[in-house]
Amino acid sequence: METTVTDQQTLDAEVAAIKQVIARLEHSQQNELPEEFVGLFRADAIWTTGHGKRLTGRDEISSFTHQVLPGAMEGSTATYEVVDVLFIRPDVAAVKAHAQYWTLEGEPIGNAGTPLYVMAKEEGQWRLVACQNTEVLAQSHEVPNRLGML
Repeated sequence: METTVTDQQTLDAEVAAIKQVIARLEHSQQNELPEEFVGLFRADAIWTTGHGKRLTGRDEISSFTHQVLPGAMEGSTATYEVVDVLFIRPDVAAVKAHAQYWTLEGEPIGNAGTPLYVMAKEEGQWRLVACQNTEVLAQSHEVPNRLGML
């Protein structure tokens, strides 16, 4: 396995560019802009929504987004914050984010989300390639004993 060493300045610039993609994702959702949202994905991207719906390719992602995004933010907003970036290669990154829906008064709506975005840099642009939205369920202090070992 070959390891590539990237200088800190280059790494910081790439992280900033990745954060800009997530900021555009947030902007497109907050403003109900399906075309802007869909434009963030690579043509052959895969995306599993927070409710487990698997979407394959930009056309399918576009169709779904055009159905659900218009009107979705009425009386609310959403925020996305990048919390971790792991470079798999200099042009491929796994990006972990924190997502939350909010009332316009600033109260959280529902559970937070913890999306994972695998992104690739192609022709100088970072694109969403494989995405998984996951809702963070309320934590229980009790650990399920599925195997009867405890």
